Parts: sequence; structure tokens; C-alpha cells
Amino acid sequence: MATTNDLKNGLVLNLDGQLWSVQAFQHVKPGKGGAFVRTTLKNVITGKTVDKTFNAGTKVDTATVDRRDMTYLYRDGSEFVFMDGDTYDQIPVPEETVGDAANYLLENQTAMIAMHEGVPLYVELPASVELVISHTDPGLQGDRSTGGTKPAILETGAEIHVPLFVSTGEKVKVDTRDGRYLGRVSG
Repeated sequence: MATTNDLKNGLVLNLDGQLWSVQAFQHVKPGKGGAFVRTTLKNVITGKTVDKTFNAGTKVDTATVDRRDMTYLYRDGSEFVFMDGDTYDQIPVPEETVGDAANYLLENQTAMIAMHEGVPLYVELPASVELVISHTDPGLQGDRSTGGTKPAILETGAEIHVPLFVSTGEKVKVDTRDGRYLGRVSG
């Protein structure tokens, strides 16, 4: 248990049985009436963001969330299996929990897994990853109808848009938050 005076960014609260991460907070002391705390909370599971106001000093239930770097091993049906590098425990994470991160996940890649009471909450990848283009059509010179981009399939099976000069077999840097092409990787 904590009070609203203990709030800080990243703290996870247990409100009505759901876990919410504090994204932003502001202590407000109006000239008239009692002080309060205005917060922006993000649902840890669904990603939904809400604004919530608490009276100053209100008790809030905090949740312990364990964030660990783990190595992605393989996919087993609808589950992704990760290994904790410290304990060598293998943890299956459901497909729904992995979400869009599956588009950018390669075997032996490290990802941050957030756990609460042994249950995986979400998977967080680095801001960008380097992946090989497994297929893309050759870009046609002078084709500007598509804004100078063309679709490309990554080695993970995800489709992104790349500039016309990128070809099959090249390694590219991709933003894991929105699937944006960030550039070619030389080497």
C-alpha cells in the first residue's frame, strides 16, 4: 500500500483488479478546496490510457511488477518460449501477450518481459531491431505513385514499407513501435 504522495512514473497500481502503470502525475493545490493528484494511467494488459484524479493522501494499492531481460528461444503453437538468463527457467508467453512484438522477434533475441505474480504481462522489445529482408520486388525507376516506397517481407514474416533502392537479402533497421523503416545496416 502507498499513498498518492508516493506516486512516480512507471509505478504499477492495482485498481479494481486491473493493473495500471503511472505514465504522468501532477500534484494540484487549488486556492479553494483540498489538494488532489491528477494522473495519466496506462492499462498494463490492454494498453488503454485513462486520466484519473485522486484526492491527496488517498491510499492506493501498488503491484509488484518484475521486469527481466529474457532470451526468445522458439515458438510452440500459440506460445512463445523465453528463457531467463539468470535462472535458465523457460517461460511460455501466450501469443496475445506478445502482441505486435512477434513481428520483430528472432530466435536468441533479448526482450524485456514484465511479470506479475508469475504471469507475463507484456513483452517490450528494444526501440529498433535489425532484420533481413526475405523478399521484396525490384523497385521500378521513376515509380513515384507509392511515394518512393514498396512493400517488403522481413525474415520474421512481417511486412513493412521500404524505399525503392532496398533489395532482397539486405539487413535493415526497423522501429519496433510502429514498423517504420529506419535505414539500411551495412556489414
